[in-house]
Amino acid sequence: MSAPLRLLSTLAVQGALRGSLGRCETAAGVTVDADFSPTIGLLARIRGGERADAVVLTLEGVEELIAEGVLDSASRVDLVRSHVGLAVRAGAPHPAIGSVDELRAVLLAAPSIAYSRTGASGIAFAALIERLGIAEAVNAKARIIPAGFTAALAASGEVALAVQQVSELLAVPGIEVIGRLPREVETVAVFTAAALRGTPNAEASQRLIGFLASAEMAPVLEAAGLEPIGPKG
Repeated sequence: MSAPLRLLSTLAVQGALRGSLGRCETAAGVTVDADFSPTIGLLARIRGGERADAVVLTLEGVEELIAEGVLDSASRVDLVRSHVGLAVRAGAPHPAIGSVDELRAVLLAAPSIAYSRTGASGIAFAALIERLGIAEAVNAKARIIPAGFTAALAASGEVALAVQQVSELLAVPGIEVIGRLPREVETVAVFTAAALRGTPNAEASQRLIGFLASAEMAPVLEAAGLEPIGPKG
């Protein structure tokens, strides 16, 4: 029996992959052992010597590891685009955030906000509130978590607003997404899959990556709040 395929993946696709693991294993032809964490943490682990068979990381993270000779450039496939959004506890009012002025007002009025320190969404949000000139006010009342799902804090009532990739917000029950960041200030992340160079599970990794980029997987990714790119980009 073939060894399990070890996948290191960003949290952004966890909601989609967790529910499709059986189909992923059928497509790959082997058991898939998936480990989900923010890209920055996974990059540090890989650079520290941890190895796997395949990864799903930010586009930038994959490009860095290809340049460093860790990932096989020929195996690389851009999977999805992901948007940052805001969520509230289920049943709470949905403030309007369709414009930059509305977003600024909501962020200033919220009694508490959660965002992630290491995820792509948290890094983008930290830069955004700096650009809007409200970083000091927002951070004074923010819960900045090191990793994980910010929406869990909104679901429990610990914070009024959670900021993260829409797919990560939707992975948590008990919340409602009120919308994406306004188009003028949004940061769209691309998440990309690739196999590690020299992995003994190269063929299975390529089958898995192909399935993740397939038309069969696209509706699952869309339901999880992601925008499939497809094998042709």
